[in-house]
Amino acid sequence: MTENNQSIPKSVQTCLDAVKTALENLKAKNITVLSVADLTEEMDYMVIADATSKRHVKALADNVRVEAKKAGCIPLGHEGERDSDWTLVDIGSVVVHVMTPQAREFYDLEGLWSSPESLAKFAKTTRT
Repeated sequence: MTENNQSIPKSVQTCLDAVKTALENLKAKNITVLSVADLTEEMDYMVIADATSKRHVKALADNVRVEAKKAGCIPLGHEGERDSDWTLVDIGSVVVHVMTPQAREFYDLEGLWSSPESLAKFAKTTRT
């Protein structure tokens, strides 16, 4: 799991730890943590993980919600259907994306969220 632990508030670290546990327990692949606090006010961290199938996407997302609740981090919502290749779990300051490798490559969230310039370009093209 890739992440930068510098000065993370304890409540956020608790949520990140719960997410890590949930994903690792069900064998998620390529778990990446992005610090996006400088790019948006909506969240501090984005976690992206690969699932091996659409069923695995659902199982991982369900487990993230269960482990987050156990840790006292209340999931605010989720997006993605039962047979989806991408499910998002919103835990407030931590947002988790569980995707098939094909969806992850296609949407390239790491590339999109890597810089303010990438986000500004994307925002401009979606508004027109």
